[in-house]
Amino acid sequence: MTLESHLFYQTRSRRPVLSEARGVYMWDVDGKRYLDGSSGAMVSNIGHSNPRVLEAMRRQMEKSTFGYRLHFETESSEQLAAKVASLSPAGMEKVFFVSGGSEAVESAIKLARQYAVTVGQGSRWKVISRDPSYHGSTLGALALTGYAPLSDPFAPMMQAMPKIPAPRAYLDGLDSDDPATGAHYAAMLEAKILEEGPDSVLAFIQEPVGGASTGALMPPAGYMQAVREICDRYGVLLIHDEVMSGGGRTGTFMGAEHFGVEPDIIAISKGFGAGYVPLGAMIAQDRLIEPVLDAGGFLHGHTYAGNPQACAAGLAVLEEIETGELMLNAARMGGLLKARLENLMQRFSFIGDVRGQGLLLAFELVADRRTMQPLPRALNAHTELVELAYAEGLIIYSRRTRGGLEGDHFMVCPPMIITEEQIDELIDMLTSALIKFAAKAGLAVETA
Repeated sequence: MTLESHLFYQTRSRRPVLSEARGVYMWDVDGKRYLDGSSGAMVSNIGHSNPRVLEAMRRQMEKSTFGYRLHFETESSEQLAAKVASLSPAGMEKVFFVSGGSEAVESAIKLARQYAVTVGQGSRWKVISRDPSYHGSTLGALALTGYAPLSDPFAPMMQAMPKIPAPRAYLDGLDSDDPATGAHYAAMLEAKILEEGPDSVLAFIQEPVGGASTGALMPPAGYMQAVREICDRYGVLLIHDEVMSGGGRTGTFMGAEHFGVEPDIIAISKGFGAGYVPLGAMIAQDRLIEPVLDAGGFLHGHTYAGNPQACAAGLAVLEEIETGELMLNAARMGGLLKARLENLMQRFSFIGDVRGQGLLLAFELVADRRTMQPLPRALNAHTELVELAYAEGLIIYSRRTRGGLEGDHFMVCPPMIITEEQIDELIDMLTSALIKFAAKAGLAVETA
């Protein structure tokens, strides 16, 4: 019998009670084991219950659990800031800690605005983003988010921000490997800047490798470089939302490293703290920070910014990523997992696309692979397949691809510690779930 819960989240649906989690596996109180095929919400990058991280947290707890930034500096926060700076692009030496991705994005856009005001560019306030996209659930971050079901109810409470289409070449019938495709989508940014008025545009924010709203979308050839050039041309700050793609999941510490492009500001969270503590950070170029500090300081803050307990855990997570060569494993195992997902396309014609980098991967279901027509909404594939996989003991993560209203994609992003044998297990469970979904939806399946 399920006890009444006094908690509420997004829906009334209930899940089993978690008993323990270790490595890539989680167990409920009835003893059923689940393979965490999405790292929660793409968070648990180094797996669950890592003993070295837990020990670092214990050591810090014995020293202090809280020290307010205005009263004390702490060793763990200074050490973590130095480590983050060393892993960030050259010149990005300043770090501002937060508790999560929404706070990191809010911090980024507020820093950008305060910098503009400080240097006499107070007319700049618009932050251009992409549609679809997801940048957070707080009102400032939500104003940047291009996902109507999440943002529309709150539109009267927010300052609307301009949007451009995300570079979804696979849906537009364009060759993502052709530099002309990258130029085509980047030109939309320039056109939007000119439409809004360059003197009013503060920043452009993008995910280097797409997150949940675009399902691990990879930018077309030349796009990232063209965007950087356009931002420079018009004095627009470039913000990279690395909340999901940062922390090593794509095979490099920042997802943008794959494209050789450096932003002005970075927001990072999720796998950065790896689920051990609420932790995120904004990382910025020195040239933005110094004028703001000279003018009296950053007009922003959070109670738990730089919490010593959180920073001790975060530092241990980064050390585990480095000493365990987990970025290398993410690249290697990600290549294997992506190939295995692509092999499923031969058996399931309703898998229309597989994409991503490293262990930030997704596949999308369609009614017609040639036209990329989505499956009928009534099938509710984005929830049905997740539930069928869950019954198999596999956790995956889904969103609706087309404006949040239709289309179905699924994130397959296991922890960076996953092995080849565990990938085999993941694919076996996913295959079983796909077969059951196809039978329920009346879709054809090729024999194995």
